[in-house]
Amino acid sequence: MSTDCNARHNKGIQADGVSRRNIIKLTGAGAAAIGLSGAAGLSGAGPAFAAPTSRKDLEPGETSNGADNFYTSDQVTVRKISFKNRYDMKVVGNLFVPNDLNRGTTHPALVVGHPMGAVKEQSANLYATKMAEQGYVTLSFDLSFWGESAGKPGNSVLPDVYAEDFSAAVDYLRTQPFVNKERVGAIGICGSGSFVISAAKIDPRIKAIATVSMYDMGAANRDGLNKSVTLEQRKAIIAQAAAQRDVEFAGGAVQYTGGTPEVLTAESTAVDREFYDFYRTARGYHPNTTTHPALATNTKFMNFHPFNDLELIAPRPLLFITGDQAHSREFSEEAYRLASGPKELFWVPGAGHVDLYDRVGLIPFGKLTDFFRAKL
Repeated sequence: MSTDCNARHNKGIQADGVSRRNIIKLTGAGAAAIGLSGAAGLSGAGPAFAAPTSRKDLEPGETSNGADNFYTSDQVTVRKISFKNRYDMKVVGNLFVPNDLNRGTTHPALVVGHPMGAVKEQSANLYATKMAEQGYVTLSFDLSFWGESAGKPGNSVLPDVYAEDFSAAVDYLRTQPFVNKERVGAIGICGSGSFVISAAKIDPRIKAIATVSMYDMGAANRDGLNKSVTLEQRKAIIAQAAAQRDVEFAGGAVQYTGGTPEVLTAESTAVDREFYDFYRTARGYHPNTTTHPALATNTKFMNFHPFNDLELIAPRPLLFITGDQAHSREFSEEAYRLASGPKELFWVPGAGHVDLYDRVGLIPFGKLTDFFRAKL
């Protein structure tokens, strides 16, 4: 997963004989062990890498199966909103309301979380719009430290706060006079699937939970995909992050790691190419994003265990959606195995991981609608 740009950016620091470039390769051994799943805004930190000024500067990407990340609907009104989480951090989101909603009564609502490191404009807005067309009030938002939400340095990793943001979004929805407080559910895409599970374990106000192409960001960072990261490699990654803390405490520049490659090379994996085709092309590129988490904080994921105590969610229902070709399918399978309450594992034939970000012809919006109508 290392690129020439990543190598230049990370050159020169060693930890236990493993270069930072090689650490990126190790953690990328299964695809997104250090946050390859999204693109990130660098609020307050300055861009780690140069970015195009618009999608017009980019190749179009592969747009089969109705890829439509930037879909909008004339059936839905969208309003930018903001709210505070319990740590007094501003979270910025979009509220989607069906145009024909009867505001004289209350309705079910959904919180929608974007892929790890991405922003609300990538996948989350699409899901929020499509579900609003089905009659739901929906809210997409930027996780803290990403996009337009607060948190410095930008791109920092703090999964407990990410989970808190989901609960804060529920706080906001429950104040809206046209939302039924007892009928608020949530959708987590990619890394947000693990964050919403973490939130739901301790927030019984989230009444039904669906994940799509879920990443357990803890396991992905500790072990890589298919348990491809060894204990020695993990320790080297930890040492690298600790060394960077010393650099930044002394006034050095924030460094970034992992994420989607800036360029493809002969060494790029199929997973590299899958993410690149979304985040680095007009198909999914957004100017608030880079994909690269802050190196000194990325090891926070190694202490993140969202699937522990999963029985706390029962009897609230869980729906795990994954492509049968997805490199990330192991996480949905494991969560399904561990969940004790009402649960369903739904396979999308022929779909990979990123396909379910935006390919409207593959995303099972009908299944999501049926699930929430029955369970919420």
